[in-house]
Amino acid sequence: MSLGEGGLLNAILVASNRGPVSFTLSEDGSLSMRRGGGGLVSGLAEVARDLNMLWVCAALSDGDRGAARLAPGGRLDHAGYDTGAVRMLDIPPTIFHRAYNAVANSTLWFVNHLLYDTPNRPQFDARFSREWESYQAYNEAFAMALAEEAAHGARVMVQDYHLSLAPAMLRGERPDLRVAHFSHTPWAPPEYFNLLPDDVGVELLEGILGADHAGFLTARWAGAFMDCCEAVLRAEVDRVGRTVTHGGRTTRIGVHGLGVDGDALWARAREPDVESHMAALRDQVGDRKLIVRIDRTELSKNIVRGLTAYREFLSAHPEWHGRVVHLAFAYPSRHDLPEYREYTAAVQRCAQEIEDEYATEDWAPVILNVHDDYPRSLAAYRLADVLLVNPIRDGMNLVAKEGPVLSPNSALVLSREAGAAAELGEHALLVNPYDVSATAAALHEGLVMPEEERARRGALLAAAATALPPHRWFSDQLAALK
Repeated sequence: MSLGEGGLLNAILVASNRGPVSFTLSEDGSLSMRRGGGGLVSGLAEVARDLNMLWVCAALSDGDRGAARLAPGGRLDHAGYDTGAVRMLDIPPTIFHRAYNAVANSTLWFVNHLLYDTPNRPQFDARFSREWESYQAYNEAFAMALAEEAAHGARVMVQDYHLSLAPAMLRGERPDLRVAHFSHTPWAPPEYFNLLPDDVGVELLEGILGADHAGFLTARWAGAFMDCCEAVLRAEVDRVGRTVTHGGRTTRIGVHGLGVDGDALWARAREPDVESHMAALRDQVGDRKLIVRIDRTELSKNIVRGLTAYREFLSAHPEWHGRVVHLAFAYPSRHDLPEYREYTAAVQRCAQEIEDEYATEDWAPVILNVHDDYPRSLAAYRLADVLLVNPIRDGMNLVAKEGPVLSPNSALVLSREAGAAAELGEHALLVNPYDVSATAAALHEGLVMPEEERARRGALLAAAATALPPHRWFSDQLAALK
């Protein structure tokens, strides 16, 4: 067994595909480390400072694998970062690729976001069976590492759809542990979940039910999970008490709506690099109104329909020609999958069509950027008059929460299919993400909204967005395991 700080086994463990640090292999063979991004890392950093916490993650790159192989048992020296000790798993690349790309991102993500073109996909065949075996092996690697590292009665926080099988596998090895699983995505209703092969659906549900506590971002996603447990497993479901009883065990179902740390976000947004980007953007667009969107080029984000809605808005409201610019930041995502490369190309084509139709010598109606730049995104938030967040389906969508914090006088056009709509919908301009015309009308409504109404809505949106910052989100789930 591996020892944590001070020679003690770890009392709190976190497991996730992506870890809190990553490594880059330079040409001379040396390794450089940087802190990982994302809300999960930021939120846990504050908690980790006060806890004997170990983070178990996968090695994602050649640099990560090099670092894991140099460290005894994959345990990294965590001097220089504040997310606790890290154990990085060197999972064979073929197994990782099948588990991560073929199952997690091309199957489970598609099911839970209702993304399949069902006349053509999915198709579960012998190839998928091999991929599923890799997903099982990937989850088993995490379960075994957690079992080795955990103190008696430790609390283990397993994160997301990549590790849906790990709770039950871990329970088989270490029934003394208190285990939570958290789903950061939506959950599919039974009729869509049943696209999966029957045995796979059963294994996924029973995998998560191996946890003592299964957490979701909204009551809607928690309800869909319970519906699947009842329909697929014939489990006993108490929707009022939020419990699922199956195989002689009861799992509590929790709802934890992840928010943002407003103070930390503002501190970062006032840094000089953000101020510089604000000045550059303002020079570029002048005093025109700004409609802003910030997304990955993820199929669920609905960027093409958002651009089409902006195009229809320009067609219906020629009075806005020359007076508004759409800043569309669409950062690369999963480009090792062909669907995502094609979608990025479709986004670029749509933006170019708007330029071709409406641009003049002194007005670029849309500015599309597909290069990831966090400081520039923060600058865009601060300058926004209207923030467009129109996903087909999203577990939460933190853009919808970050934007109102940094631009409290902007209007939020929000898809009713985003998890954030459960908390923000009352104060946003809610839209059906498939209704391009209604989205175009909402963009106009946001632009002409009186300043007093903007301020009123903005204050309420910001309060809701910061109600459960990441450190409280995590602490509440830890408390649920006591």
